[in-house]
Amino acid sequence: METSFTPIASLVGGALIGLAALLMMASVGRIAGVSGIVSRLLPPRPEMSGMPTGIAFVLGLLLAAPLTVLATGYVPEVNVSSNLSVLVLAGVLVGFGSVLGSGCTSGHGVCGMSRLSVRSIAATLTFMATGVGVVYLMRHVL
Repeated sequence: METSFTPIASLVGGALIGLAALLMMASVGRIAGVSGIVSRLLPPRPEMSGMPTGIAFVLGLLLAAPLTVLATGYVPEVNVSSNLSVLVLAGVLVGFGSVLGSGCTSGHGVCGMSRLSVRSIAATLTFMATGVGVVYLMRHVL
C-alpha cells in the first residue's frame, strides 16, 4: 500500500481541527471529543442542554467530506476492507477503547494534550503505540 506525502493539506487540516477545538471550548465550554459528544446524544440519558451543539458537531463531521468534494471537485481514493468480521471487530475494539480510556483520540490527543493533561498524554501514547503495533502486525506478521 502506497501513501502520499501531503504536508500542506495535513498542516491545513490539523490547523482546522485545532481551530474547531478552540472554538468549541471558547463558545460552549466543552471538549471537542467525538466519543463524548456522541455519547451525550444517545440514550439512556441524552443531555438535552447540549443537544443542538452535539447535533451540529456530528453533522459537521458527516458533511465535511462531501462539501470538500463539492468545493474542490476532487474525490480521494478510500480503501476500506470488505471483510465484515474485521470491520465489526475493529468497531467494537475502538468503542471499547474509547470507554476504557474515558475518551477518544480527539478528546485526549487534540484537546487534552493541548491542556497538558497527564492523563490525556498517557492515553495518546497508548493509542499511538497500539496503532503502531497493529499496523506492524497487519502488514508484516499476518
